[in-house]
Amino acid sequence: MMDTIQLNKVQTFIEGFQHPDNMLDVRQQAKNALTAMDFPTTRVEDWKYTRVTKISSKQFQQTKGNADISSVAIQNLPCHQLVFVNGFYDEQASTILEDVVSIQPIEELDTELYTEILEDTDENVFSLINKAYSTSGVYIHIAKNQQAKYPIHLIHLNVSPETIANTRHFIHAAEGSHLHILSTFDTQNAAGSFTNMVLEGYVESNAKLTIDKIQNEDNTVFHMAKECFIQDQDSQFQMNTITIGGALVRNGLSILVEGTNCYSEINGVCLGKEKQHIDNHTFIDHLCAHCTSSETYKGVMDDQSTGVFNGKVIVREDAQKIQAYQSNGNILISDRASINSKPELEIYADDVRCSHGSTTGQLDEDALFYLQARGINKKSAQKLLVSAFIGEVLDKVENEYIRAHIDQLFLQRFGWEF
Repeated sequence: MMDTIQLNKVQTFIEGFQHPDNMLDVRQQAKNALTAMDFPTTRVEDWKYTRVTKISSKQFQQTKGNADISSVAIQNLPCHQLVFVNGFYDEQASTILEDVVSIQPIEELDTELYTEILEDTDENVFSLINKAYSTSGVYIHIAKNQQAKYPIHLIHLNVSPETIANTRHFIHAAEGSHLHILSTFDTQNAAGSFTNMVLEGYVESNAKLTIDKIQNEDNTVFHMAKECFIQDQDSQFQMNTITIGGALVRNGLSILVEGTNCYSEINGVCLGKEKQHIDNHTFIDHLCAHCTSSETYKGVMDDQSTGVFNGKVIVREDAQKIQAYQSNGNILISDRASINSKPELEIYADDVRCSHGSTTGQLDEDALFYLQARGINKKSAQKLLVSAFIGEVLDKVENEYIRAHIDQLFLQRFGWEF
């Protein structure tokens, strides 16, 4: 299924984008599909609360750049560092350690295998633009029954204004393997740039894949992400998404659970201020029995920021004995902030345990008064309550160095010290 709209502005948008001379099948298919595509409007249900006109009306350039990554690297964290500047791989700034992980250019990914794995997944116009015109990316593979010694840090850094970074990655965790990915997004003097990201993966039986995503781009930057993962039987997948930057951000995460006894866990925190628009769209499709999924997203919106949460869980007819839990909680610090929350369950099996819930409100006035009455000023009291609210999700980030980095970002951007 693909988003189709009547008026077509895509050809104007992609005019001037370059693609390699040796077009792989995946690229060519995406390019062909774009001829019948256009940008979604709010008349499309999945984009009801998110207008993309600010993106579609602009002209972006694909431009290489140079950058100092010292300010965006994770202090004291031993890891592989793969650096992408303006969407182009920077080999000199990257560091690959001795490990059991294979890291190759995305062009090395077997097209036939890729098509077979992802044949039942959806595309949208932005993911098609990425696949047709991606400038770089990696294919990460960890072999059967291997456990990576180090996390892999994918550093995405935009350093030029009005540029588009089309980066595409694929992660293949073979049977019984364990792998940890950290994906970060930052900017330096890149006002009005656009990160258009595709991250996909395949988690084979008994494998475990953990991904931490930290999106910390400037508040003038646009960010579109398609993240899609397929799980085989007895596999474990976890993704934690921390969003604190960007003018318009859409995190689109899909999980297709194609085996029995799988565990899927996705968590998210979004902190908005000024006029930020942060949209988290999630989709978990249970195709097989005896699986568990857990989803917890928290939003804290200040000033005139807007949050969107649309989480959908489907339990297919043959997927009996499913446990699926979905929770979305939001706090509006400002009277001008807003949130649109739409948790969804579609259940076609009759022996399941599923629940979903959504809450939106302001900070508890009694709790604020209690803290202020004990000598804590209002700003510090708000910080304590927010910290307690989002702490459930932040605690899912188990690596102490990554967690310390997140805490430092909160201090820099919001003045909150956890």
